[in-house]
Amino acid sequence: MALTLALAATGSAVAYDVNDRLAINGLLAGAGQCQEITGGTPLPTLCRGALAFQPEVSYTPTKQDQLFAKLDFAGWNGLNPVSPFVLLPWAATLEADVHRINGSNRNYLLEAWYAHTFAFAADNSVQLTGGIIDPTRYVDGNAFANDEYTQFMNEVFINPHNGFIPAYDWGGAAVWKLGHWTFNGVGINVTKNSDGYNYNWFAGEVGYTLTTGLGEGNYRLMYAGTSRAFLSPAPATDPNADPSTSMNPPAPSKQRRSALMLSCDQELGKVFGVFLRVSSQTQDALVDYGWEYAGGFNVKGSAWGREDDNIGLGVAYLQGGNGDLAGTKVFETYYRLAINAHIGLSADVQYMQDRYRVGASTDGWIFGLRAVAGF
Repeated sequence: MALTLALAATGSAVAYDVNDRLAINGLLAGAGQCQEITGGTPLPTLCRGALAFQPEVSYTPTKQDQLFAKLDFAGWNGLNPVSPFVLLPWAATLEADVHRINGSNRNYLLEAWYAHTFAFAADNSVQLTGGIIDPTRYVDGNAFANDEYTQFMNEVFINPHNGFIPAYDWGGAAVWKLGHWTFNGVGINVTKNSDGYNYNWFAGEVGYTLTTGLGEGNYRLMYAGTSRAFLSPAPATDPNADPSTSMNPPAPSKQRRSALMLSCDQELGKVFGVFLRVSSQTQDALVDYGWEYAGGFNVKGSAWGREDDNIGLGVAYLQGGNGDLAGTKVFETYYRLAINAHIGLSADVQYMQDRYRVGASTDGWIFGLRAVAGF
């Protein structure tokens, strides 16, 4: 049903420029996914769908100034709330994500910010942004693995899970472009984390764009950190301890989180491209994963006469952190069929395996269809 709605509502989807300063854009996306668990606790085959409608309004009173707002009216949550896996099978912003965003009283409004650009030369500019922002606009980009609507669906190939990058709260960003280099900094105050605490998140990234005979490549190194707001692992129980003194063990303390991330993408001629992500986070707080490795290929449809189609293939291994999870393996591949310049259909296949330090592992397949229309 979600696929049908996405196609029916956007038969001739185009961006609407009210005038040379005001533009209305956005997307309508629908997806259906079915999961088949082949290992671990037996579960019935499940199929679920979800729909996201994201209109955007941009106003540029001058070439240096921009006002921007983005809304999301999502329906249903797909497999995300019923999947037995740690990683989300579709990293889209769905119904559960647009109500009481980050524990606040705000609904549907994802972004609302003002940006001003200081242009010093043709290849030297600084842009400052403030408001309700999405940090992934400014850090952790990747040409082949960064868009849950037109590329991969699994969250591991969108942004690193152990990068704990938040979104859609008050903050600011600075982007300095200097020739082939970019220097980005972003900070955001998040209303509540999963432990129920308000916290600050910040990141700095340096990137370099390299153009060779193979094509364009982008190489980014990012550091991210938080304030002290995440619970540490529960203290281990000493089996030899005096029961009279261990009835009330100390409560977990609040810790900071920090991570270092590398994100690279490189064209290999006019048809092929590769991407790589490597990230690691500290384990003072209770975390799912320590190290994360993800990489894969992109193949353009020009190889078989479909210039705008493409195939993506990705594999990932995530090393367990300091909890019960020992590690996760992910494989995903998709084919995106471009109907026209605005509408694309994707067939997607994922395999995931979660291994635990105690108990059986969980593994299985997820099959998906996705339709996305840009306007």
